[in-house]
Amino acid sequence: MILNQIGGDGGILGTVVWFVMFFALIFLYPRLMLSQMLYKIEQSAVRMENMSQTSMKMVGKKVSSSHGKELRRKIEDFNDFFVVEPSSLDPYGIVKKIDQTIRAMENRFTEFVDEIASGKSYDEKQEINYGLRASMGLRQLSKIVRHYVEMAKKFKNLQIAMILQMQMPIIEKIAEGELKGTEAFINNWPIGDSIGPLVAASLIDKSNEVAEDVVMGTTEIEDRKCFVLKAKGGPHLGRVDEAIQSIMKKNKIARIITIDAAQQLEGEKSGSVAEGVGFAMGGWGQREMIENMLIPRKMDIDSIVVKVGMFEAIMPMKKDVFNSLEKTQALVKKSVKRVKKGQKVIIIGVGNSSGVGDDKRTVEKTKKLVEQLDKKYKHEEQQHKKRKGWF
Repeated sequence: MILNQIGGDGGILGTVVWFVMFFALIFLYPRLMLSQMLYKIEQSAVRMENMSQTSMKMVGKKVSSSHGKELRRKIEDFNDFFVVEPSSLDPYGIVKKIDQTIRAMENRFTEFVDEIASGKSYDEKQEINYGLRASMGLRQLSKIVRHYVEMAKKFKNLQIAMILQMQMPIIEKIAEGELKGTEAFINNWPIGDSIGPLVAASLIDKSNEVAEDVVMGTTEIEDRKCFVLKAKGGPHLGRVDEAIQSIMKKNKIARIITIDAAQQLEGEKSGSVAEGVGFAMGGWGQREMIENMLIPRKMDIDSIVVKVGMFEAIMPMKKDVFNSLEKTQALVKKSVKRVKKGQKVIIIGVGNSSGVGDDKRTVEKTKKLVEQLDKKYKHEEQQHKKRKGWF
């Protein structure tokens, strides 16, 4: 009777053992879970640090094929460069403060590239400059991931580890995009963000520089004179605000049309085209300055955007994005026809001109390069899927 009570089904001993195991698991399971998560996010942090090192090596090889320890040290040190955002506590004049800060940042990049690549041409220096920017983005991303991994380890914090693990697939995709962006810039390949300048180049017969790193061509579309602007060929963004100001001083402009890459939502087709109103331009400073110049004039501004994936803007341009060229040109002509015959229009291809020339003669060359890169990356994706397996 007593034995049955202690060891039988539903007996006291079984109940005691069950309770001991239950409370042991309450304390042990989170620790096991944390250990497993820390192992996984540690692996992710190491992968990102390796990608960061790879991107810096790419830049170093672009500077010199026999880059030594001193050059590697300089590039690594410069990858820790930072920009302090101007105070916006008193918002008056914040745009000018941002513009001044950005100009100071760009000057520092130029100085550093001149120092490490003094024997290179201007175009090669620009490729190194923008390669450095992508490399720096990847470096900062890897440091932020490492920071949270160490925080989770130090404080044995399951919540930090869980949040980081859930976000890692997106973070790693962004990191891969920055790595491919570094490769694209140092080789002067077209990227997703280059679609705006590409459309502008397809409308230009002959161009000349009208502002810092900005070229302009004139053309007639439906009996309307059009001033077509884009960043100078190669990795450039240029001072579009200065170019617009220069044109408007000498000409009465009826409408401005901007063409830019915009973030594609999941479910939307990459390379799909949409139109709207407003000055389509990313980044800080320039757009605000342009709007401050145009809005008091009650200027009509049309916007045409080509949808580019979240990770594709800085990556080599995909064929689907390039194939939007014809449809975008048709929408530009439609927008130009909104003004009366004889009036003047400014068309701006917004974005980075990496891999894009300055007139329509270069478009075919860009097309061939996009097709080659598209085949290359599709092959790499297939190989990656094979290595990864069905799961």
